[in-house]
Amino acid sequence: MSMTQGPPQQQQMLSPPGAPSSSPSQSSQGAPPGAGGAAPGGAAPSAFPSRLYAHVLDLSVAEKREAALLELSKKREDFADLAPILWHSFGTIAALLQEIVAIYPLLSPPRLTPGISNRCCNALALLQCVASHPDTRSLFLNSHLGLFLYPFLNTVCTLRQYEYLRLTSLGVIGALVKMDDSEVINFLLQTEIIPLCLRIMDNGSELSKTVATFIIQKILLDEMGLSYICATYERFHTVSAVLTKMVRGLEERPSVRLLKHIVRVYLRLSENGRARDALRTMLPPRLRDGTFAELLKEDLVTTRWLAALLSNIGAAEAASLAGPTQQQQPAASPTGQTHAQQQNVSNAPATQRYGMQPQ
Repeated sequence: MSMTQGPPQQQQMLSPPGAPSSSPSQSSQGAPPGAGGAAPGGAAPSAFPSRLYAHVLDLSVAEKREAALLELSKKREDFADLAPILWHSFGTIAALLQEIVAIYPLLSPPRLTPGISNRCCNALALLQCVASHPDTRSLFLNSHLGLFLYPFLNTVCTLRQYEYLRLTSLGVIGALVKMDDSEVINFLLQTEIIPLCLRIMDNGSELSKTVATFIIQKILLDEMGLSYICATYERFHTVSAVLTKMVRGLEERPSVRLLKHIVRVYLRLSENGRARDALRTMLPPRLRDGTFAELLKEDLVTTRWLAALLSNIGAAEAASLAGPTQQQQPAASPTGQTHAQQQNVSNAPATQRYGMQPQ
């Protein structure tokens, strides 16, 4: 299923992770608008047309809400002050939340129609706008509104309308973690976001897998997130097993952007002592033997990350990522073992290799 067939507004919102943030780069000017929709500074700036204020007010009117959601989601990239206006306008966030919870009964058994899904995705797009804006991000986080998206992430139906819903919900969480804020990571670690992302990485579409992997990557890049995932063997192994399956899948369906995030996750894991020791035997052979050298020949950043990963785990001899002759030879470990010999090592108790007992 091609994700490029989704609603136009979703294509903007769900740009590949690592691309410039879809959130406005400037802070809103002046005080946030009040309940009556007054513009910052007391006068409506020309940069924010009065018709958009009308659409914000229409969100609180059930009969006008669908059209208002569509118009605002289309225009959200163009106006830096939209997020504060949405947050501080009377009844607006409650209206968006109503759109979300209204389709819970349609999730299981699956009865969601494409039209209803698109309408909810438009509401989620506005929440992403709020989650990514510097003036409203903390307010959004402290409200715990993100938890209302988790039922969408927990769906397993493969129909397109459900995939769009998962993807748009991931976009909201992705907007939060893009900001490299430890407060965000601390909050997410207290929720089920890691197992939900791992499920999507295991079974989702390529684009969903990419965004979910990006979220795990950003969690790991925070010291708190790395410590959490590497605290027990069970957590580390669960992440490692999903990544291994994804690497195998890339042999059949190559994706540079997905491979980029997978390599970055592995590199970050290799910066933890116990995880690094485990990766010496658990890193997929295809990341050692040059299988993806051709795929990465134009991506120097990922190539350097992969070389650093192999160096970290003591496989510096494979860091060249070269060659056709290398690719035809069994991958060797730092001790000279082939992959087949490493399989015998992997039969040892997993927690012993990881250096700790399960918790």
